Amino acid sequence: MKTKITILFLALFMSVNLGFAQQDEECMNNLSIFNDYAKNKKYDEAYGPWKIVREKCPQFNRAIYVHGEKILKHKIENSTGAEQIAHINDLMALYDQSRQYFESRYPLGEILADKANLAYKYRKVLNKTDQEIYNMFDEAYQKDAANFKSAVGLYTYFSLAVDLYDAGAKTQDDAQKLFDKYDDVNEIIEGLIAGYTKNLNKYAEKEEAGGTLTKIEKSRKGSYESNIEVFETKIIGSMDQKLGQRANCEVLVPLYEKDFEANKNNPEWLQRAMNRMYAKECKSDPLFLKLVQQKNTIEPSADTAFYLYLLTNEQKYFDQTIELESDPLKKAKLYKKLAQELKAKGSYSKARQYYMEALKLNPSDGSPHLSIASMYAKSANSCGDTNFNKRAVFWLAALEAEKAGRVDGRLKSIAAKTAASYRGSAPSKTEIFNCTCAGEVIKIGCWIGRSVTVPSN
Repeated sequence: MKTKITILFLALFMSVNLGFAQQDEECMNNLSIFNDYAKNKKYDEAYGPWKIVREKCPQFNRAIYVHGEKILKHKIENSTGAEQIAHINDLMALYDQSRQYFESRYPLGEILADKANLAYKYRKVLNKTDQEIYNMFDEAYQKDAANFKSAVGLYTYFSLAVDLYDAGAKTQDDAQKLFDKYDDVNEIIEGLIAGYTKNLNKYAEKEEAGGTLTKIEKSRKGSYESNIEVFETKIIGSMDQKLGQRANCEVLVPLYEKDFEANKNNPEWLQRAMNRMYAKECKSDPLFLKLVQQKNTIEPSADTAFYLYLLTNEQKYFDQTIELESDPLKKAKLYKKLAQELKAKGSYSKARQYYMEALKLNPSDGSPHLSIASMYAKSANSCGDTNFNKRAVFWLAALEAEKAGRVDGRLKSIAAKTAASYRGSAPSKTEIFNCTCAGEVIKIGCWIGRSVTVPSN
């Protein structure tokens, strides 16, 4: 009897394994078919075999979800009505399945943002309200902000917050929630930019040391630069434009005055309030000083010390700024902020000093080079003893501008155009020929204190 049971069990085991093997073979064949079609962008041909694998072997291979997204997006774009809605809903389901079967490769925040982006793109077809789609983005933020990295999604999330504010009662409480949402999204973006910048600086340091980037490193460098440009220029710029006059001094001052007593021991509220007032050029209002002093009393930080320095011009506060800030990238930003303030006041020598400090800490940011070049160009008329030597300053400005393009791929185009413009203001080839001074070194005086060699061609 025991022998019969054993034989029966083995037969059952073998038949089950045979079933799995047959299923695996069918899935493998169809995987190969749809993979080839998808790679060649023949998505209609890929759809059938892809659907078989997805239904029979959802855990079989991640290609089901990588190519499946492309296949279904193609179907959505090339269909209408009920058929299109069905494909949209199927892609929503696919996003959920991708996380279900390959959780480590599909973070929750990423999946929720992808679904929200899809819903927003086809909001009219799906008959979705702004509030419903905002709630989808908000779920991504609330549940997994660390993996909510979609540039389009982050902008849309904030844009919808503004639209909902405009459509509502627009009370001061509503305004505060809107500004909070701006800060929420901005903090995510700043974190992403910091991550990309740290990676970029490794490559900048390698190149500065005379090393050559590998093909993969060049590709990654380009990707990081592109991501930073998208977030800094397009997303944050678009958010500021969208927020517009809803956050001017006339709105901010009474709002923060009203809420000050209730929030004077809340360091985050104080920090965000003073940052917002600084960004909107409200630092001359007495409330700004009040916010900064209160924040410095309960929780001194590099930011508060920096603001106190701007307000009082006392060196002790700037020393405190540098002492309190330990993060190199944040410290570089503070140096750059101070340099910009000094540049605006015409304190060029001190501004250059702080721009150079910023470059030491963040070598992949070429913007300080452009600012220094601009100061050189503006000083040309006052930093030379002859007309020729005055205009020679533009060669120095051009060389400085070119540095920006070398260290920062995002600025390559503007750096080249700026340098060309400066060279156009420098002495011509005819003037160099007439003075027979090609190759000579010209010492530039005043605050610049640099030398430049007269070009030989």
